[in-house]
Amino acid sequence: MNTDIFMAHESNVRRYGRSFPAVFTKALGATIWDESGKPFIDFLVGSGALNYGHNNPTIIAPAIEYLVGGNILLSLDMYTAAKRDFIEAFVESILKPRGLLYKIQFPGPTGTNANEAALALARKYTGRSNVMAFTNAFHGMSLGSLAVSGSASTRELGGVARHDVIRVPYDGYSNNAFDSASYIDCVLGDPGSGIEKPAAIILETIQAEGGMHAASAAWLTEIQRICRKYGVVLIVDDIQAGAGRTGDFFSFEFAKIEPDIVCLSKSLSGSGSPFSIVLIRPDMDIWNPGEHSGTFRGNNFAFVTAGAMCKMWSDTQFTAGVERTAVKLQTHLDSLIAKFPKCIEQKRGRGLMAGLKCRSSAAVSRVHDIAFENGLLIESSGPNRDVIKVLPPITITDVELDRAIAILDHALQEQNND
Repeated sequence: MNTDIFMAHESNVRRYGRSFPAVFTKALGATIWDESGKPFIDFLVGSGALNYGHNNPTIIAPAIEYLVGGNILLSLDMYTAAKRDFIEAFVESILKPRGLLYKIQFPGPTGTNANEAALALARKYTGRSNVMAFTNAFHGMSLGSLAVSGSASTRELGGVARHDVIRVPYDGYSNNAFDSASYIDCVLGDPGSGIEKPAAIILETIQAEGGMHAASAAWLTEIQRICRKYGVVLIVDDIQAGAGRTGDFFSFEFAKIEPDIVCLSKSLSGSGSPFSIVLIRPDMDIWNPGEHSGTFRGNNFAFVTAGAMCKMWSDTQFTAGVERTAVKLQTHLDSLIAKFPKCIEQKRGRGLMAGLKCRSSAAVSRVHDIAFENGLLIESSGPNRDVIKVLPPITITDVELDRAIAILDHALQEQNND
């Protein structure tokens, strides 16, 4: 295995190459292979960008046909047949069955592009500058997204001060006895609180990078009620938790809320190709033509793969399979918690977006290394990196899932014996 070229020429900022010192060549479904032919089950999935697995044939086949046909690949925001097909598939397979009505904005290709657009639109719509954001949040690596992220090390990136952000506790922060929704309602309604009414509240329903904290349906419902009470825009960052990750297409469906703005990216393309959209409540779509832009907002390859992905959600056999796999995963994790109470403190997340909060970051680091040695890719999250993220493809087979859990079980046992 030759990695000299990476160490010689790639920036010191590289991360995952250090965590997983192998050179990977092929991938299919939940399994990837290194150049020696060793297989690994992938519980990293591109940090949530490959929910449908690697090279899903249902998604890739129409893309291959499109690529060899001499079709448009980049179109800015011009009209193309591929874009039309994606919009039709998204509306018919995703929005209409859920009773949702949104305008679709195509910003730049990444999640942080979507969040920047959402924040800018909320400020334009309300005429207010402050945004309310939560402890342990992560919303991206551009300046506006960094400002509303929670980690001190993250916010310090960029070298400039971030203003106009009100930081408040997330659901269950510090201790479950504190009702952060009531606190927000109180300070927004009290003219003596010193906290001005924000343009928006931005939140993740599950804080993936923040430690896999999952908000309750009751808390999300209350946050929506507060936003409507005070005329505050509710933005749900569904970049990692959305596009099927929790078992539903949108991570907020279980709470039966309708955010004013929804940001999607990562697994939206279904293929790992960069793609994001912003879903906007129709009356809020007050952009002037060309007011918000992005060179790569017309990624037609992604339109094709995303359209194929959306149509999968009209297949009841597919959706039933996702639901069954989510139950199976949760059952596996409950067994691990019961078996390793000295290592695992609690289970977090929801559906196929799960986490195991461990009693030390050292334990997580050791489990990570042992799992990699035995053919499983996992990563950690949380401000102290003490949570094992469990993100299998939502299309993972029973055989792959059982094998992955067996490897994780072995890693926890070995760590327990150290």
